[in-house]
Amino acid sequence: MKFSFAIWLRCLLTTPVLGGGLVGYGIYPYNPYCGFTCDRSLSLLMLDCSTDMGMGSGMSMSNSVMTSAVCRAIDTNWLTTLAWCMYTKCAEYDVATSDLEPFWEQQCTGDPTVAPKWGCSVTLTKITSPPTQELNSTATDLNFTALVNEDTYLSQWNALTLVQRENGVEGAYGIALFVTGFGIPIILTWLGYVPYVSGLLDKIKLYIVYPSIIGTYQIRPLPYRLGNAPTIGQGLYIAMFFILNLTLTAVNYRSKIAMAWYATMQKEVTAYIFYRTEVFAFVLLPLLLLFSSRNNILLWMTNWSHSTYLLLHRWVARIFTLQVLLHSLLALPLYYPGYAYEFFLISHIVLSVFIIVGCWYHVYYWIGLTWGYETWLYAACAVWFFDRLARVGRILKKGVRRSKVTDLGGGYVRIDVAGIRWGSEPGKHVYAYFPTLTPLRPWENHPFSILPTVSLHSSFHNPSLENISPAEGSDQIDVKKHDGITERTKSKKTSLGSRPTLRPAITGRRRHRNY
Repeated sequence: MKFSFAIWLRCLLTTPVLGGGLVGYGIYPYNPYCGFTCDRSLSLLMLDCSTDMGMGSGMSMSNSVMTSAVCRAIDTNWLTTLAWCMYTKCAEYDVATSDLEPFWEQQCTGDPTVAPKWGCSVTLTKITSPPTQELNSTATDLNFTALVNEDTYLSQWNALTLVQRENGVEGAYGIALFVTGFGIPIILTWLGYVPYVSGLLDKIKLYIVYPSIIGTYQIRPLPYRLGNAPTIGQGLYIAMFFILNLTLTAVNYRSKIAMAWYATMQKEVTAYIFYRTEVFAFVLLPLLLLFSSRNNILLWMTNWSHSTYLLLHRWVARIFTLQVLLHSLLALPLYYPGYAYEFFLISHIVLSVFIIVGCWYHVYYWIGLTWGYETWLYAACAVWFFDRLARVGRILKKGVRRSKVTDLGGGYVRIDVAGIRWGSEPGKHVYAYFPTLTPLRPWENHPFSILPTVSLHSSFHNPSLENISPAEGSDQIDVKKHDGITERTKSKKTSLGSRPTLRPAITGRRRHRNY
């Protein structure tokens, strides 16, 4: 029976026809590594037939060049450079050229339906002499048959091998979680039919399996509708499964400094935990549904009751929720760094509303609105609404201003706001809105210190910026650009709303263009 089950499980995991398979168990997404690494090391370079999209706002090298599959299929330099890289690098791992043909047909152009003008072997014959010039690590164009940059190749190799390794590890651990959760009820039941063991288990059950963890609350509900407490036996299963989830989530990670996908080792390991928590959540779903099913197959294979499986269903659901929450929280700094503050802000607003509404209903149902406790809640709401009305009033008072942003170099910009004067005393600041930079979030604003430009005339000595003088009668802020809204301060026309604190205000401009 065990042998049959093992064969069935292996067939399920390794048979693509059935839609099954896991990385490391029938699925190998980056095989051969050498071929995929060569492709990834060259894929961002501009070819003669590529389209330059320009380095617009928020655009990086990875999305400023568009190279179609047809372009790659006909570009000689792309084909010869990729073929030579695969020929030399794959030879180090004894991968025959004939074994590279399937990869070449599927991946060479980036689209399996678009075939290159030459096969891999034919392309190698078009190289009359071995290339000698290696691409620079900062190269942007590929217009000759080149050697792949070794540092770029290493970082891509590390990325593909480490990510596939992590996928294999999380697949193995996921199988272990599922088999443990599914198999323990079967094993413990079947042990009860083994001679001598059955008698021992009957004695143990009286002290370990049947008693409740908390008094007699296994047969009667806990206070405040918290449900029933598990028995000691159920508690041991829950504790074991929780510890196993925690342990397998926390162990066996591997990272390297040269890694193309993530800038730091911290982000790399964070990404691996992000991957693993996602997989574990998927693994828990079948158990979650199985334990709650009326036609639970384990009811037929074990002597555990339906109520036990319902209790385990609730606890597996809690572990599932923790894995999903951890996965979601890790996604923010990895893939949505610009929204991390927005998430923080919105969550605070939602929780504040929840707390105030909850407190109001607490007073209402506890003692009624007769003792004056609700007065403090009204005062809290009044403070919040007054602040928001004051913000709107200050914006209406100053209106929407046009600003000029000057690129000072080194990641710094200067924003001059004409028509606003707030004096030259230190310590003044404003909250500035950038509605044309964030049209989907016009309410977003940030605090900035200000400096009246009239005070700059006597100290403006930067030779490289001597033609960019401060505007008369304006206030100025100097900004170090980061990943958020300040990164979008480009040379283009825009509006900038401003809201001063008790005294100051501002707006923005750019190099030789109105914002």
